[in-house]
Amino acid sequence: MYKRNLRRSYTDKSLQGVCGGIAEFFGISSLAVRLIFVLTMPTSLLMYLILANTLDDTPPTL
Repeated sequence: MYKRNLRRSYTDKSLQGVCGGIAEFFGISSLAVRLIFVLTMPTSLLMYLILANTLDDTPPTL
């Protein structure tokens, strides 16, 4: 069975790839994740900074 890990996206990134990585993990649109982050701004900014510094990068593919 394939185990998914939450990682920053290598291909779908605006700043650090956190929203793109969350969208890939849950299989939803990255635009929806970005909108959720904007609408919950004070809390999500702190969470974004923590995730940007702790999540691993997705390895680049050929």
